[in-house]
Amino acid sequence: MEKPRYARCNESDVTRREVLRVGSLSLLGISLGQYLQVSKALADNGLAGGPVKAQACILLWLEGGPSHMDTWDPKPNSAFKPISTNVDGIQISELFPRVARHMDKLAVIRSVRTEEDNHPQGTCYTLTGHRPGAALKFPSLGSIICKETGPRNELPQYVLVPQPCEHAFTSAFQDAFSANFIGGEYNPMVLPDPSQDDFRVADLTLPKSMSFEQIANRRTCLSVVDRFYREKENLAEFGLMDASSRQALAMLTSPGVKNAFDLSQETEKTKDAYGRDRVGQSVLLARRLVEGGCRFVTASGYRGAEWDTHGNNDKILRETLAPTLDRTLSVLLEDLKQRGLLETTLVVVMGEFGRTPDVNAAGGRDHYAKCWSLLLGGGGIRGGQVIGASDERAANVADRTVSIGDLFATIYKAFGIDYTKTYMSPVGRPVYIANSIGDEQGQPIQELV
Repeated sequence: MEKPRYARCNESDVTRREVLRVGSLSLLGISLGQYLQVSKALADNGLAGGPVKAQACILLWLEGGPSHMDTWDPKPNSAFKPISTNVDGIQISELFPRVARHMDKLAVIRSVRTEEDNHPQGTCYTLTGHRPGAALKFPSLGSIICKETGPRNELPQYVLVPQPCEHAFTSAFQDAFSANFIGGEYNPMVLPDPSQDDFRVADLTLPKSMSFEQIANRRTCLSVVDRFYREKENLAEFGLMDASSRQALAMLTSPGVKNAFDLSQETEKTKDAYGRDRVGQSVLLARRLVEGGCRFVTASGYRGAEWDTHGNNDKILRETLAPTLDRTLSVLLEDLKQRGLLETTLVVVMGEFGRTPDVNAAGGRDHYAKCWSLLLGGGGIRGGQVIGASDERAANVADRTVSIGDLFATIYKAFGIDYTKTYMSPVGRPVYIANSIGDEQGQPIQELV
């Protein structure tokens, strides 16, 4: 006798479609209790309607690792004074007067702890949630978000602008930003520096000698030849080639794609507001891309680990790094708000670790992963909050350690992604997409989402 089939109620695999498929509870023999279990599973996983708001993410990548006690967690061992913000009780460094006026849109996490304090390893750990190893390379946050949410239109889902770690973009750094074992289709598109006068995205424009009609005819011819070889050999790679070809053709023939990458569409006033430098124009382009339909954009305009202030920390922060970030981040938040994009665009501001509480002989601060800070805002994140606390010198977590897995789980929940999900790796090992310290499951920060 065939066993009756019931709707699954496992939290890890329930989907909204399955709930819709339940339909009339009584007709399918599902009790109210079972239905409530399903509803709770959806809510716990961030899949139920209501709180899910994020549709895209902009990561402002502070390459090199910013000094947390000189930025978002001011302490007496900093040369910079704390200033009040537009949220009572929250203070940040005097270096960020403009950001201080937007604290109601931002949450500060002051108790981040990670496990790698070298640049390649720290970057990999911060962007994947896993310590790097030779046997297995893990997918990045941006790649996972793109896989789990899917494309919104013909634009590439994941973009890096410009290439980070440009002077040493070794395989270790590439792995940090890549999809790795979940598939090359979720790798980022890497763009050149958009602040250059000759900035253009290669391959988005057809040669003058070729029309869209000719492209279509050539594609038809290619499909005939391709079909012949498929009959001879059935390879899985053909499916991926099809998907890549379709996406490439869609990008070539879509006016919206070319427009999204075209900074000339912005007013001179807007370009000036963001800043006519690598950082400002990268963030401006990031805004254009998420507005056009990209899911995840890493704005990595800081050149060659600029935040790696081993010498002259205070001078570099005051004269170069902080003014640039203060200007660009505040303008981005204002711009997203005015365009109605802030509620659906998550903004993350961080580097690969923090800096030491002690100043070295060169007047700088060295790498530090035991306790550091980052910012989150938009995309449904509840701003105007401080999560966790460091001790009196920002040397150790004093309250509520937050891991990268917890950060990822919070971001996934904002997107409506099941943060408890695991992927099966090529070596047969299930890995958490929100991986915390000790390969434990990361948990969302409930106050934020």
